[in-house]
Amino acid sequence: MKDPQEYNVRAVERALQILKCFDDEHPERGVSEIAQQVGLHKATAHRIMTTLLNLGYLERAGDEQKYRLGVYLADLGFRVIRRMDVRREALPFMAQIVERWDETCDLGLFDQGQVFYIEVMRGSHTLTIAAAVGQRLPAHCTASGKLFLAHLPARELDALLSQPLAAYTSRTITSPAVLRQQLEVIRQQGYGFDDEEFEVGIRAVSAPIRNHEGNVVAAMSVPGPTSRMTPDRIPDIVRSLIEAAEAVSRRLGWSSLALS
Repeated sequence: MKDPQEYNVRAVERALQILKCFDDEHPERGVSEIAQQVGLHKATAHRIMTTLLNLGYLERAGDEQKYRLGVYLADLGFRVIRRMDVRREALPFMAQIVERWDETCDLGLFDQGQVFYIEVMRGSHTLTIAAAVGQRLPAHCTASGKLFLAHLPARELDALLSQPLAAYTSRTITSPAVLRQQLEVIRQQGYGFDDEEFEVGIRAVSAPIRNHEGNVVAAMSVPGPTSRMTPDRIPDIVRSLIEAAEAVSRRLGWSSLALS
């Protein structure tokens, strides 16, 4: 049986590699920079980028010397988000969480070892902590991320933990052994947590959303400043968050009997 990658079109691969070069840290890049990043001759990179520009996938930056992602990509991204059942089913329950606790509630998926946020609802506080829709955050130091890691198959978890764990604060867990111990706690208690591990002054809790097979397919999270996410308040938030996540899971066909 042939390797499916044998059917890949090289020019398409290169175009997608170029698009992936743009991120939050590098929203604008020039042709020479892209060529070096992807490993292409400058003329080849220029031809591909010109094609992407003409089709709306790239656009010129303000100085006309650099490029950035085109608006058409946002349209495509939102088409994907709109068809996601989990997002549609989660929206009313997220709204209930925000109304009850007046804190931000977000919804994330696990993708390529990171948390990819597909929905964010904010509370009314002036000081709110929230990821942005489309943003990616590391898994090992976020409440949703650790929840996903806790439910990964052993082989996938081993592969991820074989890579260095970056420290974002003094509380970030960078030891795979220590993280594994915490992931076991998360599996047993049924929710994830982050205690100033990604950003100083921020705590978060998360609950799993499961599909009809019982697999964790998304995570609903409530982040907030430590001044409001206090030890006496967190247990009540966790209970309502778990209830909301389980309600979404049931709408996706999951039954709690599957875990009993």
